[in-house]
Amino acid sequence: MIRRLYPARLSGTGSVPDSKSAWHRALICRFLAGQPLPDHLPGDDVSATLNGLLALQRGESVIDCGASGATLRFLLPLAMALDHTGVCFTGTPRLLTRPLSAPYPVAQTASGYEITQPLRPGRYALRGDETSQTVSGLLMALPRLSGPSELMLTTPLVSRPYVDMTLDALARHGIAVEAEENGWRVPAPQTFRPDDTPVEGDWSAAGWWLTVDALQGGGVTVEGLTPQSRQSDRAIVTYLKNLPETVDVSQTPDLLPTLALLAAMTPRTTRFTGGAFLRRKESDRIRAVAAVLSALGVTVSEQPDGLTVTGGRHLEGGVTLDAFGDHRIAMLCACAALFCREPIELRGGECVSKSYEDFWRDYTRLGGKMIELD
Repeated sequence: MIRRLYPARLSGTGSVPDSKSAWHRALICRFLAGQPLPDHLPGDDVSATLNGLLALQRGESVIDCGASGATLRFLLPLAMALDHTGVCFTGTPRLLTRPLSAPYPVAQTASGYEITQPLRPGRYALRGDETSQTVSGLLMALPRLSGPSELMLTTPLVSRPYVDMTLDALARHGIAVEAEENGWRVPAPQTFRPDDTPVEGDWSAAGWWLTVDALQGGGVTVEGLTPQSRQSDRAIVTYLKNLPETVDVSQTPDLLPTLALLAAMTPRTTRFTGGAFLRRKESDRIRAVAAVLSALGVTVSEQPDGLTVTGGRHLEGGVTLDAFGDHRIAMLCACAALFCREPIELRGGECVSKSYEDFWRDYTRLGGKMIELD
């Protein structure tokens, strides 16, 4: 589908979806605690995790992760810990090129990853600079084994706040994990206990409305957020007050597109670093952000681990942009269109459903002007 997006000013109160990062963890912990799972959840990623858990519960032999890296990296070790040998994890071609970052006993086939052996207690040495999801996946699976394990990092950990979210979820479900130098010790076997703590609002989604509010000088408020949240993207509040000239996105990777738009409209040069692993997201997210902003007339240069953005000029518009199959790039295009001189056309904007199913509804409800062309 192609959408024509017009310059506009937003106003009103925006709500945000539940945090998909929190839902992934809550679903797995509730499943292991024997709690009933929801019948449906909005968003492609959390739906993939929900459906994957239900498939494991039914003893199915194929788990379709869709495009969700979290689903693959969380459910694969869980299935091994539950002794589901022979189960094959599949997904989109892009997903199957993203790193597992763990020495799992799996056979890579044309369809995906087939489990060849159960997960065993032991010492697991992992790279921390490719993804934190592998760390979180093991932290949730290892307590179910017959004996204790160690999880050690061989490189610095990116996205550490997401691991903190995992540890919080485990603690709420009665699971003890012991911090060690460069890693954790996981006692086992442990029993997950039920917990019904509500899932908080998503700061990644809220970041778009908060950034639009700041750039247009007010008019938009956001409800449904937890100010003391463990979500790393809560940092958007600090960045909107003061965007540094150099921003390390290694701990807030999902904010790169949002902050790049902010930098594009800030009259100076901003350097984004620490994001090499973003090239292996739903898109090469560094290249995709650079392509979008360059097409809108912004001076942008790529580096291996980030971007340099020279801002302050008005965004031009009058171009056709592609979402690159990446929900965060689609939202970047939508919010950038608000500040362009001319309308833009966006291909593939429906991919926002990966994390924010109602994005387009909320966009137009707040005053965004859009026409669907096909």
